[in-house]
Amino acid sequence: MAFLPILQEIVRSVEGALACSVMGFDGIAVESFQVDGASDMELQSTLVEYAAILAQAKNAAQLLKTGSVNEVSINSDQVLTIMRLVSPDYFLVLALGKGRYALRIAAPRVNAEL
Repeated sequence: MAFLPILQEIVRSVEGALACSVMGFDGIAVESFQVDGASDMELQSTLVEYAAILAQAKNAAQLLKTGSVNEVSINSDQVLTIMRLVSPDYFLVLALGKGRYALRIAAPRVNAEL
């Protein structure tokens, strides 16, 4: 399986991307790619915990008969994490940092201009 080139392409093509992984619902990464500057964050631990949240959302949707969950995002102060199912057992997860920070900083300036 050649996931690494795909993950590298995603991270390098998305401004502010910190990491991208193919993960199973058990929280184990099949493959991951992370930029050097993201090593000071607990990204991999965070992604493992978020896998459990995605699993819960998937199960809740099935129980409530609302249809399949395709994507979940979690916005924290430092990282926007987007998880997208690619099969019943695996998902892609992308962690964004800088872009979210840039929008947070620019928002008050844009608001002032309005």
